Amino acid sequence: MTRRFHTLDVFTGRALTGNPLAVVLDAEGLDDQRMQAIAREFNLSETVFVGASAHPDNLASLRIFTPGREIPFAGHPTVGTAVLLGLLNPNGAREFILEEKIGVVSCDVQVLGPDHGHATFTLPRLPECIGALPDNTTLAAGLGLQEGDIGFGTYKPGLYSAGNPFRCVPLRSRDAVSRACPQGEAFARAFDVGTDGFTNAFVYCADPIDPAHAFHARMFAPSVGVPEDPATGAAAAAFAGAFMDAEKPADGHHTFVIEQGDAMGRPSRITVSIDVVDGRLREAQIGGQAVIVSEGRLRA
Repeated sequence: MTRRFHTLDVFTGRALTGNPLAVVLDAEGLDDQRMQAIAREFNLSETVFVGASAHPDNLASLRIFTPGREIPFAGHPTVGTAVLLGLLNPNGAREFILEEKIGVVSCDVQVLGPDHGHATFTLPRLPECIGALPDNTTLAAGLGLQEGDIGFGTYKPGLYSAGNPFRCVPLRSRDAVSRACPQGEAFARAFDVGTDGFTNAFVYCADPIDPAHAFHARMFAPSVGVPEDPATGAAAAAFAGAFMDAEKPADGHHTFVIEQGDAMGRPSRITVSIDVVDGRLREAQIGGQAVIVSEGRLRA
């Protein structure tokens, strides 16, 4: 049989920028090995397989694969798939729930054109610091930087997760972010921490290209077949925990934008929204635009 698929560019409103995503519809009958092989065939940072939901009140279930492994949750696949499902059902609900391995994810979609939309989803799990990273000398060596490039203000390196763990490393300037480059075994020594086997580095600074944005970032995950990711919603979700620890924001609603992908010629813009009550993070959301780029039939 053939299966419908679409590709989208996510965290952007303009085709051929942002983070590409493949979404395979009609995924029933595919086993894990077949889905992994199809993800390798698309060779994008993530491929989504859409199936029937387990609960009748939910719209669909999602399985998310990188070229190297399945992951329980990811931001740009959630945003992109939510926009696609909203566009494919123009008279359908604009607020719906998707089922992912991490749990249920509430989405809100705005249709902005025949192939273009915006989606926001509420984090199914709030971010938290789950571990420490090695010393700054080791981190700098893993990224091809100097020890003095690590850190700024009250931001410190840490292992944060909102479902997927990310090694969040603050860098003093945009120049340092631009110079960062995984250094083979030194990168593995610095960032192969924790028990998840997902060696990665989310590096960021408070020196954005656009002064309307808050942070400039890059994300490296060579161990799962993603040398660099143009936009990483799950890392932005984890980073909300680092933001809380460093900024200690006042009670209320806060929104900021992370720019990512510029070093790859794939500019992406990720909106992070948080609600703080009694000094604690009560709720967080990730949002962004997506645009359909292609569609076809998968003969696999």
